[in-house]
Amino acid sequence: MPDIMDITDIAFPNLGIYLENVPRKFTVFGFDIYFYGLIIGIGVLIGVLMAVHLAKKEKMDPDIIWDFAIYAVIFSVIGARLYYVAFSWDDYKDNLLSILNTRKGGMAIYGGVIGAFITLFVYSRIKKCSPYQIGDCGVFGLVVGQIIGRWGNFFNREVFGQYTDSLFAMRLPVDAVRVKDISESHLAGMEAMGAVNFIQVQPTFLYEGVGNLVVLALMYLYHKKKKYHGQMCLFYLGGYGIVRFFVEGIRTDQLMIPGTQIPVSQMLGIVMFVGSVVANGVILYLLKKKKQA
Repeated sequence: MPDIMDITDIAFPNLGIYLENVPRKFTVFGFDIYFYGLIIGIGVLIGVLMAVHLAKKEKMDPDIIWDFAIYAVIFSVIGARLYYVAFSWDDYKDNLLSILNTRKGGMAIYGGVIGAFITLFVYSRIKKCSPYQIGDCGVFGLVVGQIIGRWGNFFNREVFGQYTDSLFAMRLPVDAVRVKDISESHLAGMEAMGAVNFIQVQPTFLYEGVGNLVVLALMYLYHKKKKYHGQMCLFYLGGYGIVRFFVEGIRTDQLMIPGTQIPVSQMLGIVMFVGSVVANGVILYLLKKKKQA
């Protein structure tokens, strides 16, 4: 265990993991490249490759996925930013140009999901193809992208929970995180190591990533047994919804429904879970009834 801590260090002390000089960015030919954006880009690429892999299993033309992915990525990024800005308006209303600065974070996955699904239905209508079959492949890429993309939050020192000294507690220098993400529980447990004050937090980005990995595994196992096109979309929406519902409850950077203390992403998560379960049950019932007729 180190005797002092630097502002760029990240540690998981109860796991015996001490990472020194973890940068947010690196420079190439004078240009700053943030790990946040780089990791999201990698997640998008691997996610598309995953969707293409599933398309081949579905006997679909993989070029459809590549074509759709171009539009889905663009509008997902726009949706993710607009969602975040909409529920953090006080941070942007006095400097509208800051809305365009995404290099240091400020994206909301739910906005990206909404953008992707809107793009899916518009694209399918224009191309006159099934949005449900494309969606059943696309959601695999979406969840893969989320799993990888969450590590961008690690480098940004964001998306964490309240103070903890549990096994997975993550130690961060106070000066390396946003002031608005620091809660009273963090301040109560704040300690000093050398000249650096640090807090210990729950790494909710990691919890969500592991939860999504479980969702992905279950989706992959069930894929061959699906009963109708669109069922994997519902599986994803329900699975991610319940994971996000629990994780959102312990995050300190919650986006609230205006005028309330209700986390919008937590509310949306439970609505997605319940809605998906009900929709799947109704569709299976109707299919069974049709088969018996």
